[in-house]
Amino acid sequence: MSVLVLVETEEGRVSLVSREALSFARSLGAGDLHAVVVGPASESVVTDCRGAGVAVVHEASDPALERYAAAAWAAVVEAAGRAARADLVVAGGTGRGNEVLAHVAARRGLRMAANVVSVESLNPLVVQRQVVGGAALERATVPSRVRLLTMAGHAVEPTAADSPGEARVSPLPVTVDPQDLRAQVVRLEKRESADTSGLQAAKVVVGAGRGAGGPDGFAAVDALAERLGGAVGVSRVVTSLGWRPHHEQVGQTGSRIAPDLYLACGISGSIQHWAGCASSRTIIAVNTDADAPMVTKADYAVIGDMHEVLPAVLEELG
Repeated sequence: MSVLVLVETEEGRVSLVSREALSFARSLGAGDLHAVVVGPASESVVTDCRGAGVAVVHEASDPALERYAAAAWAAVVEAAGRAARADLVVAGGTGRGNEVLAHVAARRGLRMAANVVSVESLNPLVVQRQVVGGAALERATVPSRVRLLTMAGHAVEPTAADSPGEARVSPLPVTVDPQDLRAQVVRLEKRESADTSGLQAAKVVVGAGRGAGGPDGFAAVDALAERLGGAVGVSRVVTSLGWRPHHEQVGQTGSRIAPDLYLACGISGSIQHWAGCASSRTIIAVNTDADAPMVTKADYAVIGDMHEVLPAVLEELG
């Protein structure tokens, strides 16, 4: 049995979610581990794959693939699957990972399980996956001969293999069908202020919601985040009201975080917000409502006004 992982890259390296997907796939102990990269596989990407235990890196470097097109990427994954004789294809649960494998499933008439957090058995493939925005887990069976799944972000820690893989680069001959390029990314625009990497990588996140009271209610939140060497995260209502920029939003339509500590202040804890913070190792809720969902789900809770609690914490920290 062999497993193929769709590897996404970020600034010339394997992205965090793809490193998690490689670790996840390797943990299954299913046999040879293969990776497929759309675009030239840089030495840094190959090094990352080698450390993850990848045997073969299938490289599709056709210039027509320079711009992201889900259907074209799906064709690449299909070709790599054939070359690897893959029984299982895994991708990170990103927008691209989910979209590409959904295309593969539709093209091949296969079934796909999205947002998987664990695998109970390989034959048949039985998985636990997140549903309802991460608020519940579903046990599902994927009966296809070739099984497709995407791994929920931060379901596992990215770890190095006990023994490095060969990571032999194998050029993948793919003829890109013009029909597969009908819908593609034509331009990327990045705001200087829209960097979410700090939030997603932070070990400590101080979050605030409607309880902040307004755009002027974040002074203690900002101060505590800075004091702890962390980042600020907010709920959707805060960005909808224009109190804080969207790139700070945590949730299903914002960033998914997995810090060591998430301090959620004045956040009720909707299903959508919980989907973005559920992977946090420790959650402390500060809220005046003892029955708020965030309070009931948190590891620890302080029932009180964030505008009184946070200044007291800052004073204690000195």
